[in-house]
Amino acid sequence: MNISKSKYKILSEAERRLKNLSPKRLIVANDILAYLEDRESSDASQELLNLPGFEEAFRNASQQAKKCEVIKFNRIRRNV
Repeated sequence: MNISKSKYKILSEAERRLKNLSPKRLIVANDILAYLEDRESSDASQELLNLPGFEEAFRNASQQAKKCEVIKFNRIRRNV
């Protein structure tokens, strides 16, 4: 597989291939895509969980949001 292909070109090729599949195989392909999508999400979540202190910081932020102890973004935004 050529990694340097543009995302658009890869999507076009995948769409063409999917259109040529029988309904049974299209279901299988969809299941495979759902699995890959789930793995992508799981990998990203695991990467965050591996950051030192992330879980505690996330819990604290969630509690602050529940208590409405937040600052509006436009109050802290800087013109950069």
